[in-house]
Amino acid sequence: MLAERARTGLLTVGLFTALLWAIHLVNVLTGTRLVGWLGIDPRELEGLDGILFAPLLHAGVGHLVSNTFPLLVLGFLTFLEGARRFSVAVAASWLGSGIGVWIFGGGLTIGASGVVFGLFAYLIVRGFYNRSLRQILLAGVLFLMYGSILWGVLPSPGSNVSWQAHLFGALGGLLAALVLKRRPAPEGTDRRRQSNRR
Repeated sequence: MLAERARTGLLTVGLFTALLWAIHLVNVLTGTRLVGWLGIDPRELEGLDGILFAPLLHAGVGHLVSNTFPLLVLGFLTFLEGARRFSVAVAASWLGSGIGVWIFGGGLTIGASGVVFGLFAYLIVRGFYNRSLRQILLAGVLFLMYGSILWGVLPSPGSNVSWQAHLFGALGGLLAALVLKRRPAPEGTDRRRQSNRR
């Protein structure tokens, strides 16, 4: 079961990142016109569609590379919990980041870093919500690997990095972890299971 889920996760996340590279190629070939059409333009009605499309666009190869590897790692680890949890975590991070940028952003914004921050936040806190030692240990490893990115949720004067995308993407991931936390089994469930096994 886990092996099958791992294969599906690798395929899903791999295809998604391949799609990002394909879209970047199209964007370059069209003179980066997609950025103006599909980026998030804060507080402008014309920029609302960017909430859905901006994470698919990147400003350059360096920008795309910086998001590709975290997406592969964090996306795969999230998918190991199942397609439903992966979908909810990605959607919450995607929409949270986009809506936050549209309301509070300072300029035209593109990139999947909000999703990266959302998945990171989701994986960090889910173990504490679920009281799972294995997930808490994994969170510790991830924090050692990627913990420095948390500085990205703070405003950085003079930077063209969207801290709003990072902050609200992370909040979306926290919300997903809360919504998806495992609920305790009803009292007597274990006893009934034991009875059924006899």
